[in-house]
Amino acid sequence: MIQIDDAGSGSLIGGTFIGAMREETGESYFDIIPIKLYNDNYFKKKLYLSYTSKIVDEAFKILSPEKDELIKVCQGYMFDDTRKRLSENNYLFVNTKIEDPLQSIIEKSFEEYIISLGLPREFIKFTRYPFHFHRLLRWVYADYNNRIKLCKTGWKSFQKYGRLKVNTHFDVLYNNNYYCLKCGKRIIESSPVKVITYTSNMPNVIYLHKFCP
Repeated sequence: MIQIDDAGSGSLIGGTFIGAMREETGESYFDIIPIKLYNDNYFKKKLYLSYTSKIVDEAFKILSPEKDELIKVCQGYMFDDTRKRLSENNYLFVNTKIEDPLQSIIEKSFEEYIISLGLPREFIKFTRYPFHFHRLLRWVYADYNNRIKLCKTGWKSFQKYGRLKVNTHFDVLYNNNYYCLKCGKRIIESSPVKVITYTSNMPNVIYLHKFCP
């Protein structure tokens, strides 16, 4: 039995992980839909859907499923094109919620990938909803020029909130419970800070080390 799932399609940051695994043996194949397919031009054409099918095709070269082997496909929209191709090629498949073993493995793989892009590990470890759009947007605005290239800029939500006017000023932070969203390190109490403010669905305040490179 083969499982097919995705991770990261709902994350503002990064591409999307696609994975396939044979439950009985643990044989697997993973690849990433590149971020560029989520920029304004590519996103409108939904090329990420055909790229998903391309990854599944590569997975099948490794897993070599028989036509009568059951394939469990995540019921999300990411596999709309894949389901069409599976049907055209007479594979036996069902749409369902994917659980372990693949679910935990692919989610963990996506987390490590996002960390490799620069998102602090603590952001994921201690945040209940680490990939919530507006939480990630704060991280983006903390170093906008460098991090916008990591975003799914074709999203309607990014079109609405991803190019907002920001204001900056300098202050002293008399609280030691904040981390700099640029370098990820703790801000020492009574330190001078750079303050970025903007309003998305609510007013936002971001604190950075004053001299953070």
